[in-house]
Amino acid sequence: LSSLSHFWQLFLKLAQTKSALEDSDRSYQQNVTTLEKIREEWQKEHIKACEFFETQECERINYFRNALWLHVNQLSQDCVQNDEKYEEIRKSLEMCSIEKDIDFFVNLRKTGSLAPAPVVYENYYNTQRNPTPVRSPAPVPISRRGPLPTPTSAPGEPDYATVDGYSLI
Repeated sequence: LSSLSHFWQLFLKLAQTKSALEDSDRSYQQNVTTLEKIREEWQKEHIKACEFFETQECERINYFRNALWLHVNQLSQDCVQNDEKYEEIRKSLEMCSIEKDIDFFVNLRKTGSLAPAPVVYENYYNTQRNPTPVRSPAPVPISRRGPLPTPTSAPGEPDYATVDGYSLI
């Protein structure tokens, strides 16, 4: 009898263990199914986030590229406009005549063809004054010192870069 009772106790434990095993297996299977659903949901969200970040990066790069492109085009246009102005200045300088410019200035600003008379000393404390101050007998005409220097340029220098060895550059 004791062995029969022991047998029934073992059989009952076996049945309980099988039941617990089946419950654990069902719980494990439900947890695996739940985990798979969570993994699929996370994967969908991850893909959405990656696509959003990719779109954002494309927009950022496109904006930066367009802004830089516009800036470079403006700088390029400024260079073209500057070059056009420089060409106008070069054409104007080509028409420059040093001799004519100096003659024009002299004719415009001249004060006469006679040099000023020398200043004569007069003694105002002496009772006997000179009745007429002594002046130079003839006016001295003003003359040029000689011809103007001819501008020269060394090889590789722009025209009119040096005058009598003095470089403007």
